[in-house]
Amino acid sequence: MASDNLTVAAPVTFTEGALNELTKLIDQQEIGEDFGLRVGVEGGGCSGMSYILGFDQKKDGDTEYDIQGIRVFMNKAHGLYLAGMEIDFKNGLDARGFTFNNPNASSTCGCGSSFSA
Repeated sequence: MASDNLTVAAPVTFTEGALNELTKLIDQQEIGEDFGLRVGVEGGGCSGMSYILGFDQKKDGDTEYDIQGIRVFMNKAHGLYLAGMEIDFKNGLDARGFTFNNPNASSTCGCGSSFSA
């Protein structure tokens, strides 16, 4: 039944920069095959909600996606807040790190990792 989840369209997308950085992190940190990238939200942050982005094992209530070769876990309830979101990786003088372009966010904070919906 887990393989059924892999055919469902993922609610988030990654830019080429994000895919390159994630692939590099998986190789450098030797992330095991039983781990995937957790994408989600949690309460907190200066705008009310913060993004979750990190390697984790699959948990009850998760949907699993394969996004261009990256194994992604997302709690089903988080899809409402993340549908249509694009995750990018910036590596410039003015910014470095993952950024979130979320069309569902009614406001965001200056750090870019907190939002309200």
